[in-house]
Amino acid sequence: MGQGLSQGRLAALSGVSQSKISRFERHLLPGASLNDIARLLAVAGMELSARAFLSGSRVRDAAQRRLLDKLRVRTHANLRWTFEVPMPIPGDQCAWDAVVCGPGRGRLAIEAETKLRDVQALQRRVAVKRRDDPSIDSVVLLVAGTRGNRLVMHEEGAALSADYPLAGRRILELLGEGVVPDASGVAML
Repeated sequence: MGQGLSQGRLAALSGVSQSKISRFERHLLPGASLNDIARLLAVAGMELSARAFLSGSRVRDAAQRRLLDKLRVRTHANLRWTFEVPMPIPGDQCAWDAVVCGPGRGRLAIEAETKLRDVQALQRRVAVKRRDDPSIDSVVLLVAGTRGNRLVMHEEGAALSADYPLAGRRILELLGEGVVPDASGVAML
């Protein structure tokens, strides 16, 4: 774990006892604190990452649903919308915010973002979903048209353009015509 560091050196740098590190490496410390784990990983040049999922009944974010509805009402009636579409992996609790299907065309996943925070994390999250759901042909990042989101898009839009080349106006035109876009893009409403 220590990327070439001895347990003693790792203990000295992290402030975690050498005996605790030894038990942790041998999987004998099931109740290790997140604080200790984060300190050990930081010394080893790694970052702790965690994800949380709602359990039980799914509660949709009201602002996110309103954003999805703003797009849905602009789409042609022949397009079928499904919300909270789970990944095709048993037990995986990830889901697309919505999937749109049209007659004879592909499947479009929609990820709605009411507040952009970390564009790289968003790109990774969507890339994992695309990897895990090969039935999806393209993805639309639907972003709320707030001042803050516009600033983030101004600063980070170029980073998204490689993965999401289709212009937002074109996405809206195609969906309004009843056509599922065959390329991914970002639409702001």
